[in-house]
Amino acid sequence: MTAPIMLQHFVGGRWATGAGEPLRSVSPARPDVVVAEGVASTVSDVDAAVTAAAEAGRRWARTPMHQRGAVLTAAAAVVEQHADEWGLELAVEEGKTRAEGVGEVRRAAQVLRYYGAEADRESGELYASPRAGEQILVTRRPVGVVGVITPFNFPIAIPAWKIAPALVHGNTVVWKPAGTVPLLAMRLAQALESAGLPAGVLNLVHGDGEVGSAIVEHPGVEAISFTGSTAVGRAIAATAAARGVPVQAEMGGKNAAVVLDDADFDLAVEQVMLGAFRSTGQKCTATSRLILTRGIADRFLEAVADRARTLVVGDPADDRTEMGPVISEAARQRITAALAALDGTVVAGGAPYTDDLRARGYFVAPTVVEVTGPAAVWTDELFGPVLAVRRANDAEQALALAADSEYGLSAAVFTQDLTRALDVVAHLDVGVLHINSETAGADPHVPFGGSRSSGLGPREQGRAARDFYTHTTTVYLRGGRAGA
Repeated sequence: MTAPIMLQHFVGGRWATGAGEPLRSVSPARPDVVVAEGVASTVSDVDAAVTAAAEAGRRWARTPMHQRGAVLTAAAAVVEQHADEWGLELAVEEGKTRAEGVGEVRRAAQVLRYYGAEADRESGELYASPRAGEQILVTRRPVGVVGVITPFNFPIAIPAWKIAPALVHGNTVVWKPAGTVPLLAMRLAQALESAGLPAGVLNLVHGDGEVGSAIVEHPGVEAISFTGSTAVGRAIAATAAARGVPVQAEMGGKNAAVVLDDADFDLAVEQVMLGAFRSTGQKCTATSRLILTRGIADRFLEAVADRARTLVVGDPADDRTEMGPVISEAARQRITAALAALDGTVVAGGAPYTDDLRARGYFVAPTVVEVTGPAAVWTDELFGPVLAVRRANDAEQALALAADSEYGLSAAVFTQDLTRALDVVAHLDVGVLHINSETAGADPHVPFGGSRSSGLGPREQGRAARDFYTHTTTVYLRGGRAGA
């Protein structure tokens, strides 16, 4: 990437420059490198986007679902074709490694392809009626204009898994991505446009919280899907509830991995490392807490610390790199401040980098800390490469520690005891549970979301998505009298 790419918003099928404040996306590995720049959208741009979406919605909802799905399938092919190019742009703009960036672009294509086939799945229900000559049908209808607000950490995959089900079910979308990753948002919109998506069905506006608030508060927006922090998600839900608008919010996580004495040692070390440090720990499902039973604790903690010290941290565009920077200087300072206030022991990492590249970029060393009492690194979502560790006397105490959190997004338990695993499945209250695999990860064909402070509203992905993007109509279908 030799020159900044010009940012534009996409409203009513037209690309245009916004009328707001200057908007600039920089590389978190090299903050002096401008990836993309332009002008943010305004509240007036949001109003124009909602108007365009409402006007397009009447035609789009009447388009056969197979035709709507065909647009998504065609867009998937475009995304797949550009996976290497856009994956590199993603790595430079967001900071995850090049391999992860390419993988995320391909996951977006997979999501588009999955929902492109939605019309081939059952779309309603048929019930018997207690009355002769009548059947009861339950059909589904789009909710209308959907406001979509997405985070920085998966700048093309998360938008794809929100926008694709919204579109295939006949809704139109006004979308605001995170201001730190506008380039990949443009790429997804370009793919859908080139696939033949009609004007106004998808509208992209860039900007800060003012633009997001304009979407949430707009009277023409009939549902809101959000991924981000718990505080912001709850504020959006409160605003939307005041005017009776449904919200789907995937929010924070403080996910625990529990390693019991009988675990497959090498597998557990590998999976905990992937969960904690892949994507620089900037996943809502990242492993940020590790609980070890006493029979395995010393050996396991030593192995994880050794692996953390040897991770290759650097330029995400370099294929040798295993972990890149965090997204911004503010993120780095927040994580550093939490470590400075630590009441515990730093086992690996924790110190700032002093070499030129990593001192100038927004790099945080892979860090493992052991805590024995109350600590922010144990309770608060840091969204970075920090793994907090506690020891437990036995499996019961370990699982109690895993459950002791306001969040309920994801968890992992490592054990070879089938009876124990089944008990965990029955009683650990999280939205996503892994047995003998890392806490992170989501597949497009199964529900995704969390409980308690981690989620509001219906689950995302899979068939669960239609519960948010449609509402039902119960139809009592009866003909005339026979022979009339």
